[in-house]
Amino acid sequence: MSPLAKFDGLELPAAADFHVHLRDGAMMETVVPLVRAGGVNTVYVMPNLVPPLTLASDAMAYKNRIQQLEPNLNILLTLYLHESITPAVVRGAKAQGIVGIKVYPAGVTTNSKSGVSSYEPFYPVFRAMEQCGMVLNLHGECPSDHAKNITILNAESKFLETLEGLHSMFPKLRIVLEHCTTRDAIEAVNKCGPNVVGTITAHHLYLTIDDWADDPFCYCKPVAKWPTDREALIKAAIGGTGKFFLGSDSAPHDIGAKKGGRGKTAAGVFTQPYLLPLVIGAFEQAIERNVITEEEVTVDILKGFLGGYGKAFYEITDTTNETVVLSKGSEVIQESFTGQGVEVVPFRRGQSTWSVKWK
Repeated sequence: MSPLAKFDGLELPAAADFHVHLRDGAMMETVVPLVRAGGVNTVYVMPNLVPPLTLASDAMAYKNRIQQLEPNLNILLTLYLHESITPAVVRGAKAQGIVGIKVYPAGVTTNSKSGVSSYEPFYPVFRAMEQCGMVLNLHGECPSDHAKNITILNAESKFLETLEGLHSMFPKLRIVLEHCTTRDAIEAVNKCGPNVVGTITAHHLYLTIDDWADDPFCYCKPVAKWPTDREALIKAAIGGTGKFFLGSDSAPHDIGAKKGGRGKTAAGVFTQPYLLPLVIGAFEQAIERNVITEEEVTVDILKGFLGGYGKAFYEITDTTNETVVLSKGSEVIQESFTGQGVEVVPFRRGQSTWSVKWK
């Protein structure tokens, strides 16, 4: 019997995903219609397109393209921190409804070549964001530097002093440490004040280094780390503090880019079509590993992690009052999703999963 059988038939508010990649072109046309399949009606959309979204007008045009594919989504927009972003751009973007600005350290992940190599030049931008209430979203890794003994395994932990420094310098700036993967990151976010929070993905609640070392469909940035890190993420996700909430970092790539053979394997795990069920499944497995107990996973905890905490932090409301219903049946995650010239393999393909339906 499932350790979370008590949730079979549970009705929940529609989930909110506070970190998602919807791409553009044929890939966008393939994945956007799958967002609601995962039980989600609110998405915080990343700006790392090619070229990146550095203008509010471009972001608004992107939103329109998404809405043409799926009109029943609440879309929250971000800009890509770039040398062209100034305090005046920040204020103008805020006035046009842009919610946050995403920081990509140069070269650490997909489409990050235009990213940041030094934070100091952007201090006036951060001050303007602090003043007008925009959110700073951090991809929290240092670029690999073998002279400093930094690789993808400790890049997040090495970044945390930067997080703490930014919070100290701009204490009223709302900051999100995106896709936390380490116990160190959890501790750092908890040590900061209430304006600093973290997102946690569904896949990092499952994965350790052993999973992605020989499976490109489990490979993402930041990479999954040690079992102790995974368990710290699980405990943070059910901690009920409001400091951590769901941001899937669902990042679709064509199967050819994942299987490789020429060049590097693309970093990204695709979870969107099964997002809410994957979270429930991760908690189920954690109970079976005796990391947490069934009693700790309450309905209120689910409501908070799956959207309530994030909505409170971003100061948004869902006026649709849409709900979804969980069920534990015989559904199996399909092998792939295809579009025009693209094929995307989802996380945990071929494995059994919880199901979600709209009420």
